[in-house]
Amino acid sequence: MSNRIANAFAKGPALVCFITAGDGDTAANLDALVEAGADVIELGMPFTDPMADGPAIQSANLRSLGAGTTTADVLRYATEFRARHPNVPLVLMGYANPMVRRGPEWFAEAAAAAGVDGVICVDIPPEEDDALGPALRAKGIAPIRLATPTTDAARLPQVLSGSEGFLYYVSVAGITGKQQAQIASIEANVARIKQSTDIPVAVGFGVRTPEQAAEIARVADGVVVGSALVEVCGEYGADAPAHLKTLTAALALAVHSAR
Repeated sequence: MSNRIANAFAKGPALVCFITAGDGDTAANLDALVEAGADVIELGMPFTDPMADGPAIQSANLRSLGAGTTTADVLRYATEFRARHPNVPLVLMGYANPMVRRGPEWFAEAAAAAGVDGVICVDIPPEEDDALGPALRAKGIAPIRLATPTTDAARLPQVLSGSEGFLYYVSVAGITGKQQAQIASIEANVARIKQSTDIPVAVGFGVRTPEQAAEIARVADGVVVGSALVEVCGEYGADAPAHLKTLTAALALAVHSAR
């Protein structure tokens, strides 16, 4: 399944777009991202304590949970997305509790049945890979790891070991949406990581504008945008798809122009 991810990055810098499942009309929002040029979709699994996320995604989690969104709903959104978009990579992103509470094998099997290509679990460190990684790999799902500016040379091999699909480089030491790293820092860290791995490196956290996305696309394999899109969902509600299209199209043009 992760071949879809490889194909997306093979074209050049890829635009990776994140929204939270159950926050508004999820199907329409996902379709808007794809139609506007997103190369990879990250679908957030709502959770009560999203510790790595800033106010925008925290609020989206609360809206989604308030609407009654369950893990079963997230998997249904994924299944329906895969039927509509057979070739677009879909990654589930979230926290360990919803993923492992019924056992990692159950989650991996359900995600595979839904057509999921990769999983980002924010709070399972590489040292605890056994909690979920083997179950995902057994079903052909890429465990996508995170690296940060503080991931030093001693720890990087452990982060990369068993990492598949792409590496998510968190460009700031902090929560989503609140800060932006300097491009020189991003370029140096991406180059350092790429000396140790052949898998693509996508950069996220703090990317809000096409200008920022274009800068990063010149030095990385992909650009991840989340909070800016989630804010659109929160601001416009049922009317979000049209606004998501506008922003995503501008971001896609910026990223793809670096190809």
